[in-house]
Amino acid sequence: MNRAKSKIALFVFLGFSFLTNAQEQKPLWMDTDIRNMQFSSDRFYSGYAVVIPSKNETFEEVENRAKQKALSELSERVRLTVKSSKLSETVSVDGTNIEEQILSTYNAVVQTESQTEIVGSKLECYHDKKNNEIHAFVYVNKNELASYYAAQISLNMKQLEAILQTASQFETANEKVKARKNYQEAIPMLVKVEYAQEMLITINPNVSFETLQKEKSETFRRNIVQALARLAQGVYFYVESIEDLFGKSENIVANKVKADLAHNGCSFVDNTEMADFQLIINVNVRFSSQNDYGVFCYADVEVELFDIHKQKTVFGDKFSEKGGSSSQEKAGRNAMETAANKITEKLKKWIE
Repeated sequence: MNRAKSKIALFVFLGFSFLTNAQEQKPLWMDTDIRNMQFSSDRFYSGYAVVIPSKNETFEEVENRAKQKALSELSERVRLTVKSSKLSETVSVDGTNIEEQILSTYNAVVQTESQTEIVGSKLECYHDKKNNEIHAFVYVNKNELASYYAAQISLNMKQLEAILQTASQFETANEKVKARKNYQEAIPMLVKVEYAQEMLITINPNVSFETLQKEKSETFRRNIVQALARLAQGVYFYVESIEDLFGKSENIVANKVKADLAHNGCSFVDNTEMADFQLIINVNVRFSSQNDYGVFCYADVEVELFDIHKQKTVFGDKFSEKGGSSSQEKAGRNAMETAANKITEKLKKWIE
């Protein structure tokens, strides 16, 4: 009798297994109630999407479309658009706005992050052949996400502190170009910290001040703004010059202009990215005349001053300066030096 019952039980089990395997098993998250229970909004962020294949669309294309739709929904639930209330007070120096630069960098980071997959998220897909649909479900645990952003704050704060220490050392040594370069490099790092802070607050409104390190980051922000404001008081030039002295390439005009401008508090950099102005000088020396008193030459000059911040030419001029001496080369050099003095005078109103 027991043997007969065992056979019946085995038959029933095998029959059930056959029916079960014959049908594709839908994942539990397909059921709205189960999904809301297992991935409740107090513990998870999630995104769900259902798409129907369009004509001539491959399976991979449909699946990717479903995934992207689910990821977009997840991103909308996670991301936070930060209002600019904390940036209401701006500091403007020489036509630049440091706080606006920080805000612009922040917005760029937010935009980039919004297009990036959420760290730690898990994505699943299911092809419902019966209804010809692709289902996609993505989710991320809030606690795990909060831990990630807390770690990002700690890591970026250490890197930010190191950059600012180096910048301060350069400024103390009066190496303004290097100091400003480091303070500028600190801005993206500061922004990463602030973004992680805002994300962490969004995920966990009760996060501790110690974890956020808000007070410290705000101090760093003030230091960056104030330092760049100080350094902006000195004008930075990138100088390009082509100087022809009877077939010889020279830097007579450029070197004299640099020396004169340096006395007026200007500094010079090696690339336009670090400059306030780009100064372009073209000089060609030509013979004029010769008499008992000596040789005379003209230096024909073209000068252009381009404002890097405003992205436009703010000054341009063409003129000729005469020079005389006992030889043609000396006369040409004198003409070039006189031209350099005139260029400096023309530029003074832009640096005072």
